[in-house]
Amino acid sequence: MNQILDSARIAIQAIWANKLRSLLTVLGNIVAVTSIVTVVSLIQGMNSYVSNAIVSDVGADSFTIQRLPPIRTEADEERVRANPRITLAEAHAIKRVSDNITSVMAQAQNSATLSYRAQEIENVSIQGVTSEYADFGTFNADERGRMMSATEVDRSQLVTIVGFDIADKLFGDVNPLDKDVKIAGIPFRIVGVSEKKGSVFGNSQDNFAVIPLGAFQKLFGARQSLTLSVKPKTPDIIDAAKEDAILALRVSRRLKPNQPDNFGLFTSDTLLEFYHNATNGIFAVLVGVVALSLVVGGIVIMNIMLMVVTERTREIGLRKALGAKRRDIMSQVLTESVTLSTFGGLVGISLGFLAAQGIARFSPLPAKLELWSVILGIGITAGVGLFFGAYPAARAARLDPIEALRRE
Repeated sequence: MNQILDSARIAIQAIWANKLRSLLTVLGNIVAVTSIVTVVSLIQGMNSYVSNAIVSDVGADSFTIQRLPPIRTEADEERVRANPRITLAEAHAIKRVSDNITSVMAQAQNSATLSYRAQEIENVSIQGVTSEYADFGTFNADERGRMMSATEVDRSQLVTIVGFDIADKLFGDVNPLDKDVKIAGIPFRIVGVSEKKGSVFGNSQDNFAVIPLGAFQKLFGARQSLTLSVKPKTPDIIDAAKEDAILALRVSRRLKPNQPDNFGLFTSDTLLEFYHNATNGIFAVLVGVVALSLVVGGIVIMNIMLMVVTERTREIGLRKALGAKRRDIMSQVLTESVTLSTFGGLVGISLGFLAAQGIARFSPLPAKLELWSVILGIGITAGVGLFFGAYPAARAARLDPIEALRRE
């Protein structure tokens, strides 16, 4: 252990004595580890954010039914192009058929201009819901006011819950409750304001208004396909509830046993899997970039260590003459190589962390530093130093002490 520590001390002294050469030597490792830490921090930050958003939107204990399933290829798109729209009657059929389902919410979405007096906000997300919306955690009125009552929704009354940004832009510090805002020119009374959700990749999640589905269909037409959110009685019977919902829809649509489903069913796990599959390509590109940088960095380290061995030929010969064994010489050279390479890894980790934090601060991309990425960066650079330092170490260990001492 003392020998390893002494070798590490010598290596650190050599790095400090030749700062510029050492920096250029480990530049490949710095680039590689900076790439690892930066990209992993951004991807993990996005994964955490998107996972929370999906679970919050869909719900861990529910699932959704839409007109189209996940589309991955042009063939998939062509196959599902003629899928019929989801209707309110099908929502009632699912609830009526299954004893495993406690609530089915029908929802539709469109965009429109929302105004108050002379102020207007364009491209507001208008979401129409049925009275079961209160059974799901998608909407709330936690900032101010109350939720729309079941009676108000069933009777298609002109009431609305608005997002935080809508209330802030139109009313500021003024209480927006019981104020009439116009949605597509029709006045709706504000009964509640949703708590602030923030933004995803720069897109506000608080620029919306929730209205009864009946009122929505009067504004935008009744032929728009609906999205159904289905909640089982308990989370542990979600699979049985999904089977019941599929059966109810197939019966309602008179599908034969050999015909595929002409609708899409999504859970939070389905959407998360789809998202992770889409981001796997980023990891593949990262692996290629890092591997190339590490190979280049390793070759540079090997060349520098060969030069170090040449510079210190007399020192190595003297050590061998004084009784140092081959393994002692190899240990010293390998320790110096690993120390030099790991030094580059530590610099790369610091730069990667700063880069990720800078991107997160000045862009909508979130960042989350993972301990495993730090350990991976240090481990990889130490391994590079060990692998590419093996040849210079073996060459130093084979030096003949007499010939080494003769060299100037």
